[in-house]
Amino acid sequence: MANTRFAVGLQRLIPWLGYHHVLMVFIAVAIILLSLLLAGCSSTSPLIPGIFLISMYYTHYTATYDPSQVDPGVNSAISNIVGHAQLEVRVGYFGICVTQDGSGYLCSNNATALAQNVNIDQDPLNLIWVAQTFKEAVVFPYLLIVAIILAFVCFILLATFPGWHYERDDITGSDIDVKPFPSRPVCQVALALIFIASVFVLVSVLWQHTASVAASTVAQDFGNGSVKSGVGTSAMVLGWFGFVLLIIVTIGLLVMLLSMSVLDKLTGD
Repeated sequence: MANTRFAVGLQRLIPWLGYHHVLMVFIAVAIILLSLLLAGCSSTSPLIPGIFLISMYYTHYTATYDPSQVDPGVNSAISNIVGHAQLEVRVGYFGICVTQDGSGYLCSNNATALAQNVNIDQDPLNLIWVAQTFKEAVVFPYLLIVAIILAFVCFILLATFPGWHYERDDITGSDIDVKPFPSRPVCQVALALIFIASVFVLVSVLWQHTASVAASTVAQDFGNGSVKSGVGTSAMVLGWFGFVLLIIVTIGLLVMLLSMSVLDKLTGD
């Protein structure tokens, strides 16, 4: 009985909370995650340089030898060229971050400006140029941008859904919980928008993951023994979590539409 009273009291305290509000929260979180992904390496703000697609940095390690290498000794020449360089380059969708000591980052969308602030002995293999080439020739952020716009429009459409409210019964004098259905055309448009946004995010994240892994592997092989490269875990997590949230919203809207269709058939409308 106490639990029932608490539940009823909570409903009266938040009468506007409905099923579509939960979906709106998921969309809002997805938009934030995808926006952070796009903002990676665009500034020196806290945590932003840590959101990157790929990183390349100078470090000496035991070179990998393989029978397919025509000149296995080339890694010694590369090691001599690299010397004591400690530069690290991180690439995001709209920016590049560079650090020479592992602590402070210098970020910009202009690789030329970054190169002018780095000494020759700190970037002997032109990793900044390689990073700029990767950003311009491989990275494609526009699908994510369109997906965010579509998700935001879907969020606005969900905000137009009628909320739960109470009406007083003239006969009994008690409050009746009224849960009106939203407009079916609006639901269909919202479902179409969020589905397209989900597909765009999926394609973009897969593209991002495949391209980053491929570029990371190639860059490290070329700098065998002197350059290492890695894929940004934070960027991958943000992208995949954003996709999962949009898929949950898509399924939620689909379930809502199917439920409305079933109720219409049961009531004979």
